[in-house]
Amino acid sequence: MTAQRSNGSGLGTRLDLLRIRDMVTPGARVLDVGCGDGELLSLLEATRNVDGRGIEISQLGVNAAVGRGLAVIQGDADSDLGDYADDSFDYVILSQTLQATRNPRQVVEDMLRIGRRAIVSFPNFGHWRIRSQILLRGRMPVTENLPYSWYDTPNIHFCSIRDFVEMARSIDVVIERAEALTVSGQPVQVQAPWWFWNLFGEQAVFLLRRAGSADIPAKLK
Repeated sequence: MTAQRSNGSGLGTRLDLLRIRDMVTPGARVLDVGCGDGELLSLLEATRNVDGRGIEISQLGVNAAVGRGLAVIQGDADSDLGDYADDSFDYVILSQTLQATRNPRQVVEDMLRIGRRAIVSFPNFGHWRIRSQILLRGRMPVTENLPYSWYDTPNIHFCSIRDFVEMARSIDVVIERAEALTVSGQPVQVQAPWWFWNLFGEQAVFLLRRAGSADIPAKLK
C-alpha cells in the first residue's frame, strides 16, 4: 500500500496525492482522469478550493465519488478525452492510471490539449526491487506498489521513469517539476541524476506543460 499521513482534515491521505496537491494552484479548474472514489478531488477541493471534475471507468468508483458530493461521470481515458475542448482546464491529472491505459502517449497528448498543464503519477517499473525479482526469481514482480500477479493485473503498459522522460521528449513538452518517491512516499534526493531516480524511486510524479523538449531539466537527461 502507498504510505499515508494525516492531512489538514485529519484524514489519512496517500502521500503521492499530497505531492500532486502541492503542484496545483489554488482556485484552478481541474479534471481528474481515472479519479477512482474521488479521494484526490476531495483533497483538492478542501485544500486548494479548485473547480474540480472527474471521469472514472468504474461505476463503483463513480458512485463513491458522487457520494462525496463530487462532479464525476463515468468515462474511459482512452476513448473519452477527445470529447473535451482545448484548454478546458488549468490542470488535467492522471494519478497511478497511465500504466492501465491502452495508448499512454495519446492519453498524455490529450491531457496537454485539454489542460494548460498535466500532472501524471505512475509506479516505476525500473525500481531495484522489481529488477531483482526478475533477475533472481525469474518471475514477474509483485510489490506493494504493483500488487497484482501477471495474470490478473489491470496494468498493460509498464514504464520506468526513464521511459516516461523519453516519451516526454518525443511529444515535445516541458517537465516543469518532477519527483521520484520512495516506498514511504518521501522524495528521492532532488539533485540525483535520472539513473538514481530510476533505480530508487518506487513511483514518480511529473508536472508537464506544452513546449520544446530542450526545456527538460538537465538532471533528467
